Amino acid sequence: MTFFHFRDRYKDTLWNVVHSHQFNSEVFLMRCIFVGIEYAGKSTLVDLLTNYYRHRKLMVHVDDHFTIPDSTLSPESRAAYVNFPDDVKERMQRMQLQYHVEVIKNYPNTMIAGWHIEELVYSSFYGDDPDSTYYSKYHINAQRGYETQVIEARLPDVVMIHVDASDEAIVERMETDPHEYQIIKKADIPELKRLFQEEIDRSLFAQKGRKIVLDTTEKTPSESLDELLLLSEPLVTFGELAVRAMEVPDADYEVRYENGVRKIVPA
Repeated sequence: MTFFHFRDRYKDTLWNVVHSHQFNSEVFLMRCIFVGIEYAGKSTLVDLLTNYYRHRKLMVHVDDHFTIPDSTLSPESRAAYVNFPDDVKERMQRMQLQYHVEVIKNYPNTMIAGWHIEELVYSSFYGDDPDSTYYSKYHINAQRGYETQVIEARLPDVVMIHVDASDEAIVERMETDPHEYQIIKKADIPELKRLFQEEIDRSLFAQKGRKIVLDTTEKTPSESLDELLLLSEPLVTFGELAVRAMEVPDADYEVRYENGVRKIVPA
């Protein structure tokens, strides 16, 4: 019996395990680290995957706030943040990079966008640019240290997702839907992509086979999500596969139990 035949044959049993009160992080589900250049589509995929899990009545832990200035802050706070002294920015970023090691280790279904690799690339490349929100002299170089702490937790479900797109696609997205605090410049796209690739290749997650590459060029957001699910399938747990095998309606629904049997009914 192949792995995928096992999944299809026992998906109901696996689903019950996932939804029992006795599950733990060894059963549950997928911890995603999204990395890649701005406008590649990281935040779009985070939003889609968040909705995917929530539609299946599952909780997620989303942290898509590493790019300076933090997108989850108020407009007033973001405007103030970009003018903080470099040493304050560095300290705040270093603290949250380390803090999210524990988030990845302790929360199932985490979605982390940017995190440590983005910080190294943008600080190294734009740190001395007076027009950039980033700070200079990023000399901590603790990327492998953060990864080592996660790997030592022996988590079975960490997947690094390198989100990429062609130079032309990135430029088009910059022009049609510009970010309020854009980091990258058009002329820098090829070099930034090279730097991201180099740092991702150095990553311990990549070296341990926990990386997938997703090119969003000429794909709709829905098509990109489908490809993410397909590419990540060999790296996820039985609990995650059970979730994906569960048939749910497109419309809103409610979960009920009748004689101990889980039922899905229209909302």
